[in-house]
Amino acid sequence: MTMFREGWYLIYTKPRHEKKVHQFLLQKQISSLLPVRNSVKKWHDRKKLVEEPLFPSYIFLYVNTLDTYFQGLSADGAMHYVKSGSQPARIQETVISNLRILTQGQPQMEVTSSRFEPGEKLTITKGALMGLNCELIRYCGKEKILVRVELLNRSLLVSVTDDQLLSLPVY
Repeated sequence: MTMFREGWYLIYTKPRHEKKVHQFLLQKQISSLLPVRNSVKKWHDRKKLVEEPLFPSYIFLYVNTLDTYFQGLSADGAMHYVKSGSQPARIQETVISNLRILTQGQPQMEVTSSRFEPGEKLTITKGALMGLNCELIRYCGKEKILVRVELLNRSLLVSVTDDQLLSLPVY
């Protein structure tokens, strides 16, 4: 890492090691974020509600010192930082804020790699998604809000009702 800049970064983990890496970071008192959602898994004899990562094999962490940077990599299961060019890619604070809002509110959301035309930019001002910066798009005949996570080439689609769209345009 040639030039250190404080901020949020993304670590790629071994498959199914996200929770283990996240736990390690919490024990080291390193701010990290593992966005999860609840989903129902079906087996031939039962159904179970399980918590699964929104972005499998990825952990967000806040790096404020070089020591923190290297401790993030020392976790069992951590592979490498996601890079943009030759440098670790920083994540915008608004992306982290949006992910926190969505995972706390636990709305029905879909993670997709589909490309979408830009929609109307909004900030939700009331309800469980208050403070969310998003776009309003039309998808499969319904209005949905879209949150882009550019670095991962993923978007989160959330179904909303008209009364939840109490929002103001972002300027």
